[in-house]
Amino acid sequence: MIVGVPKEIKADEYRVALVPAGVEELTRSGHRVLIQSGAGLGSGISDEQYAQHGAEIVPSAAEVWRRAELVVKVKEPLPQEWPLLQAGQTVFTFFHFAADAELTQAVLRSGITAIAYETIQDERGRLPLLTPMSEVAGRMSIQEGAKYLERPFEGRGILLAGVPGVPPATVTILGAGVVGSNAARVAAGLGANVFILDINLDRLRYIDDTMPNNVTTVFSNRHNILECLRLSDLIIGAVLIPGAKAPHLVRREDLKLMPPRAVVVDVAIDQGGCFETSRPTTHAQPTYIVDDIVHYCVTNMPGAVGRTSTYALTNVTLPYILHLANRGVMQAIREHPGLRAGVNIHAGQITNAAVAESFGLKHVPLA
Repeated sequence: MIVGVPKEIKADEYRVALVPAGVEELTRSGHRVLIQSGAGLGSGISDEQYAQHGAEIVPSAAEVWRRAELVVKVKEPLPQEWPLLQAGQTVFTFFHFAADAELTQAVLRSGITAIAYETIQDERGRLPLLTPMSEVAGRMSIQEGAKYLERPFEGRGILLAGVPGVPPATVTILGAGVVGSNAARVAAGLGANVFILDINLDRLRYIDDTMPNNVTTVFSNRHNILECLRLSDLIIGAVLIPGAKAPHLVRREDLKLMPPRAVVVDVAIDQGGCFETSRPTTHAQPTYIVDDIVHYCVTNMPGAVGRTSTYALTNVTLPYILHLANRGVMQAIREHPGLRAGVNIHAGQITNAAVAESFGLKHVPLA
């Protein structure tokens, strides 16, 4: 099989979908790997390193898309890439369809098979390809939130950890999954007072058992969310419904309850965001202010730490890429139920129920 890796073109995206070790594994199995020139530079990987491990370096993204049967990316195809999609081709990447109706329609028209990292499941129903990027984003959310609480960045002028005689900041985290638990661990380590909310009591019990004493678990309901907003300097949105649009847990009118120039970091923005006032931003222009609240809604947070994120991501994606290449796409999907859960769109039909429901479109289960 011919596997292609184009350079990511999303703003400030420094990740790449395959590392040299992955190229070596694929070529050893008899496959051809096309790497667009410069694709790995943001992660500190040169064309020469790819070539030494058996990759063919090609000059343009158009050539990668034209020749590859399986295209492996990090982020969803952008509008300038949509004309390059070819019927019968398979694209393996983060798609986050529920937050982007135009992308969904473009992929439906293209006739490709779209396999989304974020909905692939393991035997226990977990999301193994989303996990490492959620770990990175969860930890970064506190790092970025602490920065934007500083007054030069329009924040409240609060040090997250506090100092002797001055209390630390209060952090509220909506969602106790991978993002939320990683955010809580970092915030607690810095000395902040942390509230973490979820509707899963078993998960809250686990958090309560494993986190330090400055992390308080709270059952997530409308009343408790509003109470935490009143106390919080930093709010992290970490809600995930696999494949579906994130629910708006915080409405615009709720912002008036928060302290002026508190900071919102909406990690759920890839799936539409869990704050009504959230809209996508970039690393170049990461924040905006609504009703005196600073919003940070960067859609590719892990892209800023490209080298760490690339190696963390490719550690988990490579076995799936090898399975798709070695077995052929349709045979691989038939044999692997977790991989089958990753197929969101196939040959012009939506095969993921949550994506179909998000847009009121017909769901056609993958046969």
